[in-house]
Amino acid sequence: MLDFLWSLGAFIVALGILITAHEFGHYYVARRCGVKVLRFSIGFGKAIWRRVGKDGTEYVVALIPLGGYVKMLDERVEEVPPELQHQSFNRKSVWARIAIVAAGPMANFVFAIIALYIMYLLGVPAVKPVVATTHANSPAAVIELQQPQQILAVSGQRVRNWEEVNLALVSHIGEEQVSLTLAPVSELSSPEDAGLRQGKTYQLDIRNWHFDPEKESPIATLGLEIYRPTVEPILANVVAGGAAALGGLQVNDTILAVNDVPLQNWQAFVAQIKASATKTLHITVLRDGQRLTLPVTPSAHENAAGDREGYLGISPKLPEWPANMKLDLQYGPLAAIPMAMDKTWQLTLVSTKMLGKLFTGDVAIKNLSGPISIAQGAGNTAAFGLVYFLGFLALISVNLGIINLVPLPVLDGGHLMYYVIEAVTRRPVSERIQEIGFRFGAALLLLLMSIALFNDFARL
Repeated sequence: MLDFLWSLGAFIVALGILITAHEFGHYYVARRCGVKVLRFSIGFGKAIWRRVGKDGTEYVVALIPLGGYVKMLDERVEEVPPELQHQSFNRKSVWARIAIVAAGPMANFVFAIIALYIMYLLGVPAVKPVVATTHANSPAAVIELQQPQQILAVSGQRVRNWEEVNLALVSHIGEEQVSLTLAPVSELSSPEDAGLRQGKTYQLDIRNWHFDPEKESPIATLGLEIYRPTVEPILANVVAGGAAALGGLQVNDTILAVNDVPLQNWQAFVAQIKASATKTLHITVLRDGQRLTLPVTPSAHENAAGDREGYLGISPKLPEWPANMKLDLQYGPLAAIPMAMDKTWQLTLVSTKMLGKLFTGDVAIKNLSGPISIAQGAGNTAAFGLVYFLGFLALISVNLGIINLVPLPVLDGGHLMYYVIEAVTRRPVSERIQEIGFRFGAALLLLLMSIALFNDFARL
């Protein structure tokens, strides 16, 4: 319940911020163009807060936080007194109307830049995208690795951490190939080495590359094994009442063997536990200098794929990452500006590509996410800290801006489409055609929202 309330709260905060930014774009440009704004509302339904400004605009926060709107004076909607007709939206030039409508999505991109700017000022701790090895019979098998190597670029696009690698790879779904530029970590001369000339570029054939984004990582399915420091089999946490605690395992125990077979590594131990649901294992540990063998029976849990697997309720002590593998993406007030702008541009490119692949079928419709998934993402990132929440806000803001620019009636992009036609033909699109378009757009939008909600519930 606490997780639900946390995610709900983070979702409301995130949505409120993004809607305010979007609607403020419409509001600000409308005022600059001489249009009288009657109401600025965040949310729909009954007002829970209301105030009338000196300019006569009614500012409202409504009960249902799933959108917002700016109501402008418009003779097409209601009768306007003669003395105020010059302030009506419909009386403005087509270029002014285009600017007012486009300002909402543009404000989302500006907000993303601001959020990322603050994020880079605060600093984002990360690890470099270092590959330990590659898997045989995978697209990445063509890469020659004798030692850990850092990915410097994906198809020529610079990457600094695994998040950027992941975004860059996802944008290539449905294509024939992707290139990776790598260099041995020991040969890189600076923390963010800009010398792509130091790396070697490999072309990966991804014509048969398929994966489920909900269950699989594009990095792993491509055949890349992420470098991780060796995990020592020393227990840092034992869940009270869990299978491990019931079997006698304690914090600071060192796992030595399972069923008298010496432990190879922590990953092998985890795999053995998962394969041993409800089966008693004899685990040998070192405790205070003494060897003890304890009978432990992993409980049975169902994983995300619906498969039954064993679970002990333990976690090991996390090792320190080598200094040359860590990265702190923190910049000064001036340097953070181009970094935030570049990141916004990269998010825009990736999001646009993914939207296009959704319509071409390269990305399955089941990957479409709705408000429940967004709420979960908001809650998770907020739990990690402000910098991660800011990054999440920037991503969602960019997506909101792109979706609103889709030329679909009822969205800003649909209005822009009509106004562009008017600018070219020098006459407005007929009310009848606009009405038909709005009905079609509303039906399609409702269908997409229904699919997104269905996908959200299916993931729960």
